[in-house]
Amino acid sequence: MTSKKRIGILTSGGDCAGLNATIRAVVHAATEKGWEVIGIEDGTAGLIDRPMRYKNLTKQMFDTTVMRLGGTILGTTNKGNPFQFPMPDGTLKDRSDEIVAGLKELGIEALIGIGGDGSMAILRKLSDNGKRFNLVCIPKTIDNDVGNTESSVGFDTALYVATEALDRLQPTAASHDRVMILEVMGRDAGNIALSTGIAGGADVILLPEITYSLDKVADKIKRVREEEGRNFALVVVSEAAKTAEGEGLKVEHHGGEKRYGGIGHYLGERLAAKTGCETRVTVLGHVQRGSSPIPSDRVLAAAFGVHAVDLVQQGKFDRMVAWSNRRVIDVPIEEAIASYQAVDVNGPLVHTARLLGICLGD
Repeated sequence: MTSKKRIGILTSGGDCAGLNATIRAVVHAATEKGWEVIGIEDGTAGLIDRPMRYKNLTKQMFDTTVMRLGGTILGTTNKGNPFQFPMPDGTLKDRSDEIVAGLKELGIEALIGIGGDGSMAILRKLSDNGKRFNLVCIPKTIDNDVGNTESSVGFDTALYVATEALDRLQPTAASHDRVMILEVMGRDAGNIALSTGIAGGADVILLPEITYSLDKVADKIKRVREEEGRNFALVVVSEAAKTAEGEGLKVEHHGGEKRYGGIGHYLGERLAAKTGCETRVTVLGHVQRGSSPIPSDRVLAAAFGVHAVDLVQQGKFDRMVAWSNRRVIDVPIEEAIASYQAVDVNGPLVHTARLLGICLGD
């Protein structure tokens, strides 16, 4: 189809800030090295559809405006596992061969996939350890739960948004003598909640990794008033935190899909009853995803995108770029997705929270 060598790129899984900055870095670096870049729309869905949906990406399309945009101009999806793809008649079909055939038809010599651990696992299975096509991955997730990297694209911005929300809740809490509860995202990991609570001066942080007691949380709120003489308290809770009885709260949506939701309101009712305090609950939700990336995410995206192209140029595949000790490295994708990065209950941030007097409920 072309005399130039082609790199394909797609975004997959939940969106986050910094995806367009990552794509831009790949396009600029690849163009400098003489590669043509094909942007595949809506993750692997763009390769399944016929005709396929894709864009030829050029430097002229990626000025500095694009890196400031939230979301992804290529689109993304976290539905439709290609190995069990839902068909109109309700059956499930393995359509993985269609994706591989699509990459070959487009003349793509290497695919750069930007995604979280779930997306990377699917892409790696599709590539069959590099036997079916060459793959390099870039980690992105607001949850920061991908293994073998200190940070992923999107986390810093989500943390900034959540911390700003807590900053805004503090003065209204003080004005009305209230307990403010902020429920943040994080899937099964409490990284956003822990860092937000520390950065925003929370009195209580509740995580899926630590079992808590409502009585201990209530006691902390009472001590804030009685011993510190403060008329408000701030509570940050991860959406995946279980109830005090050990139950995970999920809401069933249209089509039968179940997603985390409700832990903030569960706490609000029970803490009001135990403390006698007026409580208010804010569920931050997708506000944490849809934002212009803050500078640190733009820098990380740029470094990751350039390194991914370097790996393609060097013929190093089945690798994920990662951040470690203030530099970009690369690790086997298999190792990264096998090492889930939840909150380390014995780690430095948990230790920091405890010595700051923050109650973790245990």
